[in-house]
Amino acid sequence: MTGLHTDIPTRAQVDRLFTTRTPAGVSLYLPTRPESSGDAERIELKNLAGEAADQLRANGVERAALAAVEEQLADLVDDDEFWRFQARSLAVFVTPESLTTFRLPNHLTPAAEVSDRFHVKPLLRSITFAQTAFLLVLTQGSVRLLEVVPDLRPAEVAVPGLPPDVASAVGKSSTADRAPAGRVQGGEGQKVRLRQFARQVDRALRPVLAGHDVPLILASAEPLDSIFRSVCSYPGLAPTGIPAGVGAPGTASADSELVAAARAVLDGVHAGQLDELRELFERRTSQGRTATDVSDVARLATIGAVDTLFVDIDTTVPGFVDEETGAVEFRDTPNAVDYGVLDEIARRVWLTDGRVLAVRREDVPGGGEVAAVLRFTP
Repeated sequence: MTGLHTDIPTRAQVDRLFTTRTPAGVSLYLPTRPESSGDAERIELKNLAGEAADQLRANGVERAALAAVEEQLADLVDDDEFWRFQARSLAVFVTPESLTTFRLPNHLTPAAEVSDRFHVKPLLRSITFAQTAFLLVLTQGSVRLLEVVPDLRPAEVAVPGLPPDVASAVGKSSTADRAPAGRVQGGEGQKVRLRQFARQVDRALRPVLAGHDVPLILASAEPLDSIFRSVCSYPGLAPTGIPAGVGAPGTASADSELVAAARAVLDGVHAGQLDELRELFERRTSQGRTATDVSDVARLATIGAVDTLFVDIDTTVPGFVDEETGAVEFRDTPNAVDYGVLDEIARRVWLTDGRVLAVRREDVPGGGEVAAVLRFTP
């Protein structure tokens, strides 16, 4: 559909990252800017790569494996074409045999993590809540579907069969024409035609939106706003739309105004989803089906008891989690042997089909590093 500068990981890609085991696994995160030339980001990547190499060297990783990791990172630094297109953050995952990157819409903290597995938790922020949205600009005289992505201009999406306006959809030169035989006329007749138009728009959108799980934001005026909502089949239609008058057609700032308004709607959608999840946590707490202690959550994640996990995106807890029992062995400082306990908890929840919410500390119920909603009472 569009050439995006973000690479939101799929479920299969996250599965692969979580299940990779290697004696020299490097996970790097660095902030980037879409408008940047890439020079500052290359320097930052070089610095983080150096930190990772020092950790690998200190842990006695084989010279050939270390050289392979360093070579791949050096190649990425020198790739001019790659640095032409960036988002807000870059995640890099390296083994001696492979290098994988994701350009992310979130602002992430710089990090260089080395272990026998990848540090995936910050990456999950990009899929906790939708970072993109579709924007349907719907008037009686025109219809457009835009794709809105962070830090980039909106891109218009081609929709085969999309009616250009009400008159074309219902075969009349005016929506005030006589209604079909036996039907009401005037204002009620106009609503009949608007509903026909809305159904045609919805029908055209179905194959384009099929398989997507991102919000559809509606920019329309009454009565067309309410009429489209009454016939829309897409489950992700945002409950709040963009008010009439924003992004008036023909103005130079129309699209930028629409995008700014769409981002505000998207923020509201995310806040609403988070509120619902916190309310769920409170209900399950009264039923004895929550946990907030790191050791308890690790044990429960190991036996597949966690349905929904809230995890602090910015905190790293060094240590190990026993493969069989889930018992946690905490370490004072991280090194190239241990791994993040919170990352490992997230991995176990993810691989047992639980939902992992990578959020800021203030959004974790209880204000700790983790909080879990359980599938059953332990």
